[in-house]
Amino acid sequence: MSFQVKLQPSEYSFLAEPGESLFDAALRQGLSLPHGCRDGICGTCKGKVLSGEIDHGKTSAQALGEADREAGFALFCCATAKSDLTIESREARSLDTMPIRTFPARVHRMTRAAPDVMIVELKPPSGDTLQFLAGQYVDILLKEGKRRAFSLANAPQDDTLLQLHIRHIPGGQFTGHVFSQMKERDILRLRGPHGSFHLREESDKPMILIAGGTGFAPIKAIVEHAIAKNCRRPMHIYWGGRDRADLYLRQLAEQWAAEQSHIRFTAVLSDASVASNWQGRTGLVHRAAMADHPDLSGHQAYVCGSPAMVAAAKADLLTHCRLPADEFFADAFDFASDTSTT
Repeated sequence: MSFQVKLQPSEYSFLAEPGESLFDAALRQGLSLPHGCRDGICGTCKGKVLSGEIDHGKTSAQALGEADREAGFALFCCATAKSDLTIESREARSLDTMPIRTFPARVHRMTRAAPDVMIVELKPPSGDTLQFLAGQYVDILLKEGKRRAFSLANAPQDDTLLQLHIRHIPGGQFTGHVFSQMKERDILRLRGPHGSFHLREESDKPMILIAGGTGFAPIKAIVEHAIAKNCRRPMHIYWGGRDRADLYLRQLAEQWAAEQSHIRFTAVLSDASVASNWQGRTGLVHRAAMADHPDLSGHQAYVCGSPAMVAAAKADLLTHCRLPADEFFADAFDFASDTSTT
């Protein structure tokens, strides 16, 4: 039997089948809930169960602790209904205006930006454009139902080519293919757009944007979209890596700061080699942001990187810098999962 799920405060409703995640059930019926990794890691889809009974499924303890569970919270990408439900989920929206779809794209250009980072530009069919929000991602569909998710690094205004930043993961099936076999003019199948990590254009608050490694891709999209829209909100971009090579588009970020008076850029390395002769900031990238901005009570924060980095940034920014919880937006790259953003 199906279970009826009512959404608050939007007043949407949908039916969920036994064993079907609440996110999948909503998506199947034309509704999108806030989401990121879709694998119980990032916590973006966290919402509250106001009435009814659920099964938490494979939700990780890191993303949803015992106290949150007891308070009625759940991760809707993993939770399944065991009865009719009323749930609370911010920013639920209809897909009528920006549908998720499957489409082919041709590999137009491949650029080795760092020893382990490839910038891949994809060209959709002639006359076909993808509607998406700056910061969202697409799935690359593979054989046997597998998929790999990558953030779109281009702004929606610049949609002739879709840009992905792909890091080579040792042992990774798809990333290994990209670095050893994929070539220009190959055809890939994509599905999207996905994700709730995007610029909140209705706000006028200053922004802190924190990226780790290839987490720079959606940050790049957000910044370029803001520039294209002549958004003058103060932006301080922090980009962290292990060594210089990890900041593979550092000159672009420095150019933004040089040309736009409301944009600042800070590079941070956690394990700079002696040979790199690094004279800049060192340590954890989010700690650099905290040192510069001890009071974030009037800011928004956009954070993208590994699950551990995102979790640490969220805990520290909310606890020590007074960042409001509803002004923290994140995309966590889970490299271990077949369905991850990598």
